[in-house]
Amino acid sequence: MPHTYSLSPIGEIDSPFKEKFGIPRQPGLCNAALGSIKLYGDANNEMAVKDLTQHSHIWLLFLFHQNLEQGWKPSVRPPRLGGNQKTGVFATRSTFRPNGIGMSAVKLLGVRQSGQQWFVDVQGVDLLDGTPVVDIKPYIPYSDKIEQAHSDMADSAPTQSLNVVFCKQAQTQLNQYQKVTNNQYPHLEQLISQVLQQDPRPSYKQNKPDDKIYGIRLYDINIRWQVTNNRCDVLAIELDNEQTQEIKGK
Repeated sequence: MPHTYSLSPIGEIDSPFKEKFGIPRQPGLCNAALGSIKLYGDANNEMAVKDLTQHSHIWLLFLFHQNLEQGWKPSVRPPRLGGNQKTGVFATRSTFRPNGIGMSAVKLLGVRQSGQQWFVDVQGVDLLDGTPVVDIKPYIPYSDKIEQAHSDMADSAPTQSLNVVFCKQAQTQLNQYQKVTNNQYPHLEQLISQVLQQDPRPSYKQNKPDDKIYGIRLYDINIRWQVTNNRCDVLAIELDNEQTQEIKGK
């Protein structure tokens, strides 16, 4: 066996995705998904992020930390193949990998300092909240973009897109929530729409009759929704008890 090595995170990401269900399957599919990387230790240093903003996009290398203890298998069932057909793990971006390392190219919004803490703000994230980030690298267009590249398995973005409609109750709750939080999440409606347009249900559920009511947690709210044919109805936006009482007091 070769030598073993250890990795220490350089930070973790603050993301709207509080659970794995609903996370976009690739970065950039939801440009309303904003994130912020809080840097740790020696990486929490002005010199470490010097000139980072000269790049429009960056690579995030991170750990699938919630999957590490479950191990991995040589073959997986990727959603792109319908969730039923097996293929080699190295031919996919499965989260269950030998070393649990993921990578995402995201848009860099900026670098900022708050007191002694440095943050890297990004757009188009597909990372679970609290994901450990092990490295940040600049995206270099002339070398990272390969014009002749192709993938027989996933040569284009997913074509299936649900028509997302907010029912009256959900729209009212959304407006109230934005008012109470002083519009803390100005792109919340867009984020909800973009996440649900991707149809986060399991592959075997898609294109079939389905009367189940689903829930997704974004930021600190729960979104309840249901799919009928090609339409996704947002039924409710549910707040925790403290926020509900604050709304009632308005």
